[in-house]
Amino acid sequence: MSEHDFRGKVVIITGAGSGIGRALAQQFAATGARLALSDVNEAGLAETLTLLPADAEARGYKLDVSSRDAVFAHADEVKRDFGAAHVLINNAGAALVGTIAHTSIEEFEWQLGVNLWGVIYGTKAFLPLMLEQREGCIVNISSVFGLIGFPLNGVYNISKFGVRGLTECLWTELEGTGVRAVCVHPGGIKTNIGKAARRVKAAGKEEEQFSAAGDSLLITPPEECAADILAGLQCGKRRILTGNKSSTIFWMSRLLPNVYPALLRLMAR
Repeated sequence: MSEHDFRGKVVIITGAGSGIGRALAQQFAATGARLALSDVNEAGLAETLTLLPADAEARGYKLDVSSRDAVFAHADEVKRDFGAAHVLINNAGAALVGTIAHTSIEEFEWQLGVNLWGVIYGTKAFLPLMLEQREGCIVNISSVFGLIGFPLNGVYNISKFGVRGLTECLWTELEGTGVRAVCVHPGGIKTNIGKAARRVKAAGKEEEQFSAAGDSLLITPPEECAADILAGLQCGKRRILTGNKSSTIFWMSRLLPNVYPALLRLMAR
C-alpha cells in the first residue's frame, strides 16, 4: 500500500485527541485520506482537528470505546457520513499501574473495557462493512507489553496480549477476503499515557517506584511512531514494531521466553 493508496480512503482513528492518534491523524491527512476521528476527550479532539491542513476532510466524534452501543453507533455514523471504511485504527487506550494482588476486580474491568473490549467492539463494528467492500485494513495498537509480561502492569499486559491474540487470529481468518489485520507494538512512546496512567487504589511502594521510573522509558516522539505505522502499512507488514526498546523486547520474548524476567530487571536499573 503506497501513500497514493490512502488518497480518498476513509481512515477511522480512535483516541485521536492526543499522542499517537493525533500524529496519525496529521500524517494520514497529509496523504489526502478522509478522516473519521474520535476520542472521549472532546477538547483534545477539537485541538487535533485544528492542527490538520485546511483542505483536510475530517470529522470529529465523541466516543467512549468501552461502550458497545457507542462503538456500533459510531460505525453507523461513519457509514452515513463517509459511505465506506477502509482503514480502522483501534488506538484508544489507557494504562493502569498495579500488581495483580493490589488490583481490584473493578479496576480489571475498567482497564479491559477500554483496551481490550474497545478493540473487540471496533473490530466487530467495522469488519462487516470491510468484508462487504472486499477491501479494508484493521490496525490494532497492542504494545511491547503485549509481547512480554511486565511487573506492575498485569491487567495492562492482559489487555495488550488479548489485542495481539485477536489480531494474529485475523491474519489467517481474513486470507482471501481483501481485508487484512495489522498488530502494532509501540515501545516507549512519549505520550500522555505515562502521566495519565492510573495507579490502583491499593497502590503501595512498588507502584510508586514504577511510576517514578516510567518517564525515563517514554522517549520516542509519537510522530516517529505514526510514521513507522504508515510505512509499515505501505509495505504490507502484519506486525509493526516501533519506539524505544521495541525490537529488543520482541527478540527477547522470542529467543528467551522463559528467562526474560531476569533481563527486564537489568534493563530497569
